[in-house]
Amino acid sequence: MFDSMKIERSLDKASFKALEPGLREGLLDLQSELIAQKRCTILILINGADGVGKGAILNQLYGWLDARKLATLTYEAPTDEERARPAIWKYWRDMPAHGDIGIILGSWYHAPLETHALGGPDGAELTQALDAINHFEAMLHAEGVLLLKLWLYLDPEDAKARLKALDEGPYDRPVVREWTRISSRKTRRRLEASAAEAFRQTSTGIAPWTIVPAADPHYCAIAVGNALMEVLIGATAMPRAECAVPAPASAPAHPPPIPAALPAVSILSTLDFSQKLDEASYRAQIDVEQQRITHLTNSRAFAKRGLVCAFEGSDAAGKSSTIMRLREALDPRHFRVHPISAPTDEERARPYLWRFWRRIPARGSTAVFDRSWYGRVLVERVEKLTPQEDWSRAYGEINDFERQLHEGGYVLAKFWLAISPDEQARRFAERERVAYKRFKLTPEDWRNREKWPLYEQAVTDMVDRTSTFYAPWTLVEAENKHFARVKVLRTIADRLEEALG
Repeated sequence: MFDSMKIERSLDKASFKALEPGLREGLLDLQSELIAQKRCTILILINGADGVGKGAILNQLYGWLDARKLATLTYEAPTDEERARPAIWKYWRDMPAHGDIGIILGSWYHAPLETHALGGPDGAELTQALDAINHFEAMLHAEGVLLLKLWLYLDPEDAKARLKALDEGPYDRPVVREWTRISSRKTRRRLEASAAEAFRQTSTGIAPWTIVPAADPHYCAIAVGNALMEVLIGATAMPRAECAVPAPASAPAHPPPIPAALPAVSILSTLDFSQKLDEASYRAQIDVEQQRITHLTNSRAFAKRGLVCAFEGSDAAGKSSTIMRLREALDPRHFRVHPISAPTDEERARPYLWRFWRRIPARGSTAVFDRSWYGRVLVERVEKLTPQEDWSRAYGEINDFERQLHEGGYVLAKFWLAISPDEQARRFAERERVAYKRFKLTPEDWRNREKWPLYEQAVTDMVDRTSTFYAPWTLVEAENKHFARVKVLRTIADRLEEALG
């Protein structure tokens, strides 16, 4: 894969000086357009062995571009905060907004390549890690994050010699060192082979690799600038579906055929709303389940895990009061509720899962989402706030998100609290009548009732497509609040017990 990189390429200083002004002007113009449009984010991943000149390229980009809209994102040994969460979390945490450019040193390729170069994991595990990266990068692209993946190439022995010369030179200059554990000739060659395998598996149409010969600094800089210019041209020319205003549809010459109507099927119709608990049974059972949760979340085993609960459901189904009973069972120092509403401007400027990733708790803690990432396939679908292409794609993206949490040691519990339309109307009337409950009722709640069948279909599709063995849905008959609360807490206790052994 690197054979052509070994062919000598060079650019003398005069030629570099002749090419640089036009390239710099073009990059600045395109960056200004990127900033004005705010449609896309660009992430530049600078990769390569130590000694190839990654720091020099970083500095060159800062010299050419508007530094006010650049962010350097560097990742070394994981911090305590990062070790307490899934490995990908730190990249979500630091995601730049649309219109910005992030330059990454220590990308998501670093850990799998280093591990493989040092003798593990085997090829199958590397392939699995690279497959997860492909899914991650596909989602970023779909959400308007474009990647420039650079590998600055020098023969491993030449890179070692350059690094030694820098260390022994008369000037004490900073050198980007990411591969300090890759110290022997064997591991340097294994790193090159691991990188070649990564290129084969992750150079896709939406996120291709750019391998840049790094023997000559002038040539390398211009090649990187050209590659960035191509990405900027694509970014500023690419309309994003959610940003574009659709053109008015012209009337067809002949009306399109209408598909045959089939009866709608709702998974919620299978629920038995007659299930109830009397006050005495409720008090006894809720106490048992709260004690189970307290014991499990205070255990040594839970310190290496984490609990993430997602609550969805009909308006007035009792989510808040159920969460309150869960709260009573948990240590408030390691528990947090996140009420989710419409995204802010800051959140809209990033991939939609960003606002949930940044709220994932450290292991040993619990996060409860009152409404969740499922808004993408519920309210955004029903209210047509998101194009069908985007919410249809979200099922797979959500499954990937939850799989990463599961693989990171988190226990997931997802609940849909369901009530009948008649019971909802009764509870709405009570909220209107009781002063201290009135704040819970909004005009939007009444409007949502008019779209009950659409929500039922959306819930059915959601459960069908996102109920997995690692993150199953629990449908809760919430007509009787006592029954619903016990079922939710018992399910959480069972999930914890199963996960913790």
